[in-house]
Amino acid sequence: MLNKGEREAGTLLVLTNERGRNPRIFERMPSPDGGRAWHLSYTEDTENRGKITEYLDRRKTQDPDLWIIELDIANGERFIGWQ
Repeated sequence: MLNKGEREAGTLLVLTNERGRNPRIFERMPSPDGGRAWHLSYTEDTENRGKITEYLDRRKTQDPDLWIIELDIANGERFIGWQ
């Protein structure tokens, strides 16, 4: 876990890697039906390599109740149920 926020109110970000490569950030956000759904918030590519730390730092500043969980697994989007 990279950051721990408020248990009931904190936003959840999941940083997925595959063997330390292809980092992507998924975030649970409110959906029109009142529930929460996963959205791809950030993808690192060759043009923005290394900026993922800046993105996470900015998000922590914006939301002190932010949870950040890092998973180094294949097909991380399947693990969280993202379509």
